[in-house]
Amino acid sequence: MSRAMVPSQQKLAEKLTILNDRGRGMLTRIYNIKKMSIYSPNKKKMLTKTDSKPAFLSDKSLDSVFKYLHKKFPNIDNHAGALQVINNIKQDVVKSLSLYYFTFVDIMDFKDHVVDLLTTIDACQVHMDVTLNYDLTVNYLNLISTYVSLMILMSRVEDRRVVLSLYNVAYEYLNASSDPSFPRLGQMVIDYDIPLRKLSEEFVPHSRVVVPALLSLHKIYPKRNLPADQMRATGMLSLLAEPLKIMNVPNTDMVQCEYLSLDSMEKWIIFSMMLCHTYLQEAQLWDLWKTALQSGYIVQLCRDEVLHIHSYINTFFESLKGHNLHKRITEVKDLQHQALQSSPAIHRERRKFLRSALKELALIFTDQPGLLGPKGLYVFQALAVARDEIHWLLRHFDNPPSKKHTVKLSQEDFVDRQLPELLFNMEELKSLLRKYNQVVQRYFVQYLAGYDAVLLNQLIQEITNDSNLAHCPEDESVILSSLYNTIAGLSVKQVEANEVFDFRGVRLDWFRLQAYTSVSRAGLVLRDHQDLGKHLNMIVFHTKLVDYLDELINETGDLSIYCFYHQIFEHQFKQCMEFPAQHRFSIVFPIICGHFMNATHELCPEERHSIGTTSVQYAHWFLKEMSDEVNQVITAICEEQCMLNYKLLPKHSAASILQSSNKHKKNKDKKKQVGPEEEKPGTESVRKNRENFTRMDKLHMALTELCYAINHCNVIQVWEHGFVPREFFIQHLETRFNKALVGMMMYNPDTSEIAKPSELLSSVKAIMSVLQGLENYVQIDIARVFNSVLPQQTQATDSFNGEKTITANYTNWYLEVLLRRVTVNIGQIVYSPNHKAFVTVATDNNSKENLYLAAEEYADLTELRALAELIGPYGMRYLGERLMGHVASQVDELKKLVIQNKEVLFNMRTSFDKPEVMRDLFRRLGNTKNQVSDVDSVLMRMTIIGILLSFRSLAQDALLDVLEDRIPFLMASVQDLQHFVPNMKDTKVVNEMASAAGLSCDIDPLLISALRSQKNEDGERKASTSSDTEVANESDYELACLLMVFVAVSIPTLAKKDVSVFKASLEGNLSNCHCLAKAVNQIAGALFTIHGPGDVSDRLQEFLALASSSLLRLGQSQEQEKETFKNRESVYILLDLIVQESPYLTMDLLESCFPYALLRNAYHTVYKASAVDI
Repeated sequence: MSRAMVPSQQKLAEKLTILNDRGRGMLTRIYNIKKMSIYSPNKKKMLTKTDSKPAFLSDKSLDSVFKYLHKKFPNIDNHAGALQVINNIKQDVVKSLSLYYFTFVDIMDFKDHVVDLLTTIDACQVHMDVTLNYDLTVNYLNLISTYVSLMILMSRVEDRRVVLSLYNVAYEYLNASSDPSFPRLGQMVIDYDIPLRKLSEEFVPHSRVVVPALLSLHKIYPKRNLPADQMRATGMLSLLAEPLKIMNVPNTDMVQCEYLSLDSMEKWIIFSMMLCHTYLQEAQLWDLWKTALQSGYIVQLCRDEVLHIHSYINTFFESLKGHNLHKRITEVKDLQHQALQSSPAIHRERRKFLRSALKELALIFTDQPGLLGPKGLYVFQALAVARDEIHWLLRHFDNPPSKKHTVKLSQEDFVDRQLPELLFNMEELKSLLRKYNQVVQRYFVQYLAGYDAVLLNQLIQEITNDSNLAHCPEDESVILSSLYNTIAGLSVKQVEANEVFDFRGVRLDWFRLQAYTSVSRAGLVLRDHQDLGKHLNMIVFHTKLVDYLDELINETGDLSIYCFYHQIFEHQFKQCMEFPAQHRFSIVFPIICGHFMNATHELCPEERHSIGTTSVQYAHWFLKEMSDEVNQVITAICEEQCMLNYKLLPKHSAASILQSSNKHKKNKDKKKQVGPEEEKPGTESVRKNRENFTRMDKLHMALTELCYAINHCNVIQVWEHGFVPREFFIQHLETRFNKALVGMMMYNPDTSEIAKPSELLSSVKAIMSVLQGLENYVQIDIARVFNSVLPQQTQATDSFNGEKTITANYTNWYLEVLLRRVTVNIGQIVYSPNHKAFVTVATDNNSKENLYLAAEEYADLTELRALAELIGPYGMRYLGERLMGHVASQVDELKKLVIQNKEVLFNMRTSFDKPEVMRDLFRRLGNTKNQVSDVDSVLMRMTIIGILLSFRSLAQDALLDVLEDRIPFLMASVQDLQHFVPNMKDTKVVNEMASAAGLSCDIDPLLISALRSQKNEDGERKASTSSDTEVANESDYELACLLMVFVAVSIPTLAKKDVSVFKASLEGNLSNCHCLAKAVNQIAGALFTIHGPGDVSDRLQEFLALASSSLLRLGQSQEQEKETFKNRESVYILLDLIVQESPYLTMDLLESCFPYALLRNAYHTVYKASAVDI
């Protein structure tokens, strides 16, 4: 005895929900299997993903097995000799192919459940109407299209027979019996080799439900599939078309159909009518079929798997023998021709319309976000239509029609240069919905409680009082009462308290109610109460706006499809970066990367990591390219500003001054005026016409657009990562700024060319002013960039790439190029205390190499001030440390000379008051086997030390000037500390601080540090040396004393040299021997501080006595010797300079050793000679 079928017990709503979700998961799994082509008997190729490829599939010895399995499928004799080789690898086969095999088993299981559900729906005689029972109809049609897509996609997996057979054979070898699912699985694969043939047979009984469902689309589809002109004429998506109704909720009785996907409807129509092709004779169905096939020639199966639908339909129709479908085949061919000819242009115009419509919506909702309440439906309509157009463009652009068609497609219809603007406006609307979520919630909570609940109660009362209805069934009555009570109890206070809403139960109850009331012989027939159905559809939409907003946004505006069209995605981005008008919309590309994870499904978890990684990589690449583009524009602006700034340098004023002076000459030859007058700085800013864009105008326009993109959003969430565009930009800006600083030096180690510090400083300031202007375009702290980059230039290497900095390059150039030329080319570059600079002296002996380098252009106080500003106290300290390292190496060489002449020097120290003995000892000192005597070597090395220390002093003065200007109050404190801290253990720390600030100290702390470190190294070397050497046995203090003796007795020999002449205009000697004054005082102070008991003053007095007695003997020499010592006066002045430079010696001490009259006569003589030279 058969029982009547009770609709409420069939769980139609629950089954449709579960099977639709499972169908999407199975599509994802079969899609991944198809993309992983394991074996194709035609192409004979293996897995494309080599990292996922099992080893046995690469074994060429198994090719014959694969061919056998493909040929005999599904009736395979497992005992065949050809298959015995599988027995050896059965465990690997089962383990590697189990996921593949059971995916097909799951598809078979899914197919069984779908067939069972469709049969149940037929038996219940469910009435489908998308405008009435929306959820039931949409889920039913979605299940059909998913089922058809799955079967078609499965039939396109070319290796399915081989792999399924291979797994079953290995399984039987392992378990002594075949897999229980294999016979049915094999039959399913055979049945669905031509999927539509089998599906059309299955759907013969289902057509009674499918056809009414499709006919209900006739109310919606034509209204949604309008050309752009009609959309514009009807005011579609326009809030301003009816200004008086701008605050009203849209008047529609099928609200959820308004944002239903056009792509989905076309798939429902095409797939359903392919299976129920006998109903094409009906006029309304024919109109739907014709319009859908005219709309395009590509239909999506899953992601980027598509069908060339017209060819596929014709192939299917041709395979149906006995149905006389020649007319239909001809019609499909005509529709294909029309689609190729007209659809690209229609969709191009529709995208143009959507760009302006979405922009208008974004502007209005940005200005008046309160309108998102009553007019929120417009946002979802706009998102749905725009998404459908983008999907259409992607699949048609990536899948051009076959070449056999005569219609020539215009590439302009597919290459949309302004597509980024449409994408951007979509994201802008979505961000507005998320930003003003509470505005929408507040509006619809009040709407649900104040209007929807009241009207629902009235409709329920009408049903209760309906005379045609004997009584309302209990299940339906309970659901309706529950729906009313839920929405009637809502309050605005719940929104204000940030209460979490959950209306999923309401929506599922309405879905159940649709199933109960849409079957035949239902107690409450929904068709008879259409107002109730349409109002409940409206209520469901309003509840989604309260608790389901993010999901609704993803449903209508998801762009995860781009994950599977990588090349088009990249192409569109590059096109956007090449088109300046679209620069501001470039930020939409990394934002779209955040959609990629929406494409994943929980039934295919293995693809989450790969899709997530892809999304992160693309977001990183897009932001990197955008940052690089902004930086290139900034670099171009900086170059322009640097050129303008370069024109303002003082050296360029010479031509103008000369030209101005020539104008005042009375007898000027006008014929000699050749060439136009040079353009003066500032003329580039004079505009004759604002329509003429200069290069700077274009650059600033590009910068404005790109910075708008960078500044558009704070954080972009992509998978499990958060990208901050401004931070990304700042990092690239710091790297570019750091490279630019070093690049502007124009340092060439091969030719020893380098930019002047003052010119570099001028360029750096110009660049900094440009970068400071960035704060007007993008919300960044540019001071942070300066604080990150500029301090790194004060170190030897930067932290970005470990490359040399401005400090390292300038230090190397000054020490290895400039100062080396000063010391090597004696008499050509002179340190002038008067000029506070190293000066190139023009003589006949100057070489072209030295004339090329004007020392005063790099080593005067102005240039060193600029250097101090560039590299700061840290950089100047590094320069000083490197310089003192050179000094220490010279001192080490001097010690070796002292050791070689120790005995003579010891005797000279005790016999300085015995002229004859001193003369004999000095002869012994000068007699060496070397080409250069030890006396000359000592003077040369001491002069080098003096030059280095003079440069150090000049650099310190420059640093002091800069710091007193920049930090005057802090410098006053440092000076107070230096002057008033008592002489105790803290003196060393104070002196180091003062030296770092540019203040002069009696003894340079860096020199002491360099000599002390040298002493420590010597001590370690002595300790590690097994045999005692002469150096190891010497007392450092004694060597220091003898060094002073050596220098003192060697000074008179300077009078013999022509280059020792004192130049009054320079206040220095051509040989730079006047630098000996600084060398003697600093070296003596440092050596006796390190090695001795601190008797610097006594030792210098001893030095003064030795030097003065040696110089006095010059005056007692014979006439012939007087001619030899022709620069005695210049050397006398040196003695005075030593005393003036020393903090330990006084003029009283000098006068007691050396007559002041000689000094006065010496100054008189040299200044008189200098006047004659002038």
